[in-house]
Amino acid sequence: MFGLLYNQTLTSMTTFTRLLFGIFLISVLSPKVSAQNFSGIATYKSSSSLQLTMDSAKVSAEDMKRIMDELKRKMQKEYTLAFTATESCWQQVESLNGGPAQASSNGMTVAISDNSADQILYKNLQNYKFEISNDLMGKLFLIKDSLEHYNWELTNETKKIGNYNCQKAVLNKIVKSFKFSSGMKEMEQYQDTIRSTVWFTSDIPVANGPDVYHGLPGLIMEVNTGNRVLICTKVILNPTEPVKIEKPTKGKVVTSEEYRAISEKKMEEMMKRYNGGDGENIIEIRTSG
Repeated sequence: MFGLLYNQTLTSMTTFTRLLFGIFLISVLSPKVSAQNFSGIATYKSSSSLQLTMDSAKVSAEDMKRIMDELKRKMQKEYTLAFTATESCWQQVESLNGGPAQASSNGMTVAISDNSADQILYKNLQNYKFEISNDLMGKLFLIKDSLEHYNWELTNETKKIGNYNCQKAVLNKIVKSFKFSSGMKEMEQYQDTIRSTVWFTSDIPVANGPDVYHGLPGLIMEVNTGNRVLICTKVILNPTEPVKIEKPTKGKVVTSEEYRAISEKKMEEMMKRYNGGDGENIIEIRTSG
């Protein structure tokens, strides 16, 4: 009798232990499973600020303000990030502000082109690669390379963006910058530090974000670099239609380093044309996005 009771108790305990273990496995593994099947489309709006210095004898303060206000308005754009757990596609939404931002005043025209209108940025977080198409002064390039590893600094600051709980992270990145003006024989190169403050949400378990940003334990909802702000205005999670991840396909294939060298050469050519008086009243500024 005792032996029978012992066996029944042992069997019940074993069944109970298995049940607990099964519940534990479900609770541990379910977030990973849901993340693996996660997909969505996030919409972002951008706003930019700009600092231009011109000869006060040629451009009055009133004209400068008029140019700056017009450029700021035309640099406001909208983007979408289509994403899964491992891939994403970042591109600009078609709008009236799709082309270069231009402003004119008193015979002076300023044009700012960031090449983002037809640009597609594809990121693969599984193999840590990216692909992006860039139009460089009329020639199309397809850049394929490894994603950069970002050294994020997490903070304890939190806030809500829409319905999502977000945490603040900071990134300091050293980049090579260029400066040129009338009378300079060569471009001036210098190192600049870009400080990016971002807010990400663990409520959406993908290590991705707008533009080139990635590598945090949740979707990046807001980016502020001081002169540019990207903020998420809408997120559609697991839509009924499968999320389409596009890849850029056109352009001469180059690495990041090769593209950088080509860009520097083109900028030098542009500086020579500017100093040579070609297009004296037209100033064109090209950015990487």
